[in-house]
Amino acid sequence: MPLLSPFTIFTEDRLWLGRFKLENTVFICLCSRLSLSLQKIGCGSADSNLKTPFSFASALAFHYLCKQKRTGVQRYFIYLSYDGSAYHGWQVQPNGITVQATLEKALSTILRQPVAVTGAGRTDTGVHARLMVAHFDMEQALPDTEGFADRLNRVLPKDIAVSHIVPVRNDAHSRFDALSRTYHYYLSFAKDPFYDRYSMRISRPLDWEAMNRAAACLFRYTDFTSFSKLHTDVKTNNCRIMAAGWAPDGTRYRFTIQADRFLRNMVRAIVGTLLDVGRGRLSVEGFCRIIEQKNRCSAGISVPAQALFLADIAYPDEIFL
Repeated sequence: MPLLSPFTIFTEDRLWLGRFKLENTVFICLCSRLSLSLQKIGCGSADSNLKTPFSFASALAFHYLCKQKRTGVQRYFIYLSYDGSAYHGWQVQPNGITVQATLEKALSTILRQPVAVTGAGRTDTGVHARLMVAHFDMEQALPDTEGFADRLNRVLPKDIAVSHIVPVRNDAHSRFDALSRTYHYYLSFAKDPFYDRYSMRISRPLDWEAMNRAAACLFRYTDFTSFSKLHTDVKTNNCRIMAAGWAPDGTRYRFTIQADRFLRNMVRAIVGTLLDVGRGRLSVEGFCRIIEQKNRCSAGISVPAQALFLADIAYPDEIFL
């Protein structure tokens, strides 16, 4: 088979794209995110590993095509929640059960055709979501989104629930159009059979005032390399923190953090470092110096995943129909 043009790849049948993904993983991942990397993007034949880089003009043309509205296709945002205890995170993995793969399987079962979904972000293994948003496309509009959500919930396992499905503009993107994301992290102080699966248990008192003063330091910075997992494929470690602080939540304490984007492992590393402040092992000034050092080894440990929840994602009103 000859080399495929960018437009052919973009508009080809999704089932065929799934087979092509085995031959050219990098390209399909970028294609599914409607993203562009002039350094990495390439195309190849279906029966070989040959990769021919796009020229600069071709890459720009491909980027333009990806941004155009796809006529005849209706895009939907699907709002869901899940208990991440049994899953290897959100994103599809070759050797583990994930939330994305489970959702795609349920959609494909009901619609009797392959369906790909794109999430607003990636939660790690064991992390939960009170609200996750993903988008998928339909060739024909759903006549009853409420009824379709009910059918989907009957197929999905008990630890994944769809709350509602809404139509959006066909160029809306669950990840790139998100204005902010909010995470919660929970601490508990006594054994509780209802909370222990979803909290980190602390045995000694913490200095909440110092922890909140340290959390306020996050607003001064944008580069959070010190709280990022090492060797990730992101191009920048800059994030804009919009809210951060600790507050009582019933018998527990909850850390809330909101930002335009998050790095891999960022929230758990921030919480681990704030706990060092609360235990008196680190000063507020020392917390700020850790951020300025831009060195993951300087920060605290990553706290356990089971207490972390993706709580909210905000979008501009104009993307909704």
